[in-house]
Amino acid sequence: MKKIILFTVLLAFAIGAKAQKFALIDMEYILKNIPAYEMANEQLNSISKKWQAEVETLQQDAQNLYKTYQADLVFLSADMKSKREAEIVAKEQAAQDLKRKYFGADGELFKKRESLVKPIQDEIYNAVKEISEKQGYAMVVDRASDRSIIYATPKIDISNEILTKLGYSK
Repeated sequence: MKKIILFTVLLAFAIGAKAQKFALIDMEYILKNIPAYEMANEQLNSISKKWQAEVETLQQDAQNLYKTYQADLVFLSADMKSKREAEIVAKEQAAQDLKRKYFGADGELFKKRESLVKPIQDEIYNAVKEISEKQGYAMVVDRASDRSIIYATPKIDISNEILTKLGYSK
């Protein structure tokens, strides 16, 4: 009787412990080989530089106002000092507000990045999901974002398969 129970337990363990299939992708490699992603990055960099220049211009204006204020300080009445100080603070606040508008957590750059890059990422995700279901992978790990992977055989890297699925043959 004990042998039957032991045999049943071992059989159940053997059936439940069937080999899991894993695969790796290199998201950086995939994105580098998608022209639409490169164009989106160039567009985002261009917009970012333009907006940064606007913010820096406002900050420079505030600095210039402050330098002028410092130079004229001995000649100003109390009322004029207050007005100039308020003007400087307003200019600094405007620069901070513009910086937050463009580069904040929900700023224009974030929204623009999401509108340009998210569709590409969704397309990649859907391709990974489809290939994983077809090939029977239990897990797909991104080696570009998981720095704890020291070594993995290239045989389980499906990055080129993803690119082919997306129409960017490599």
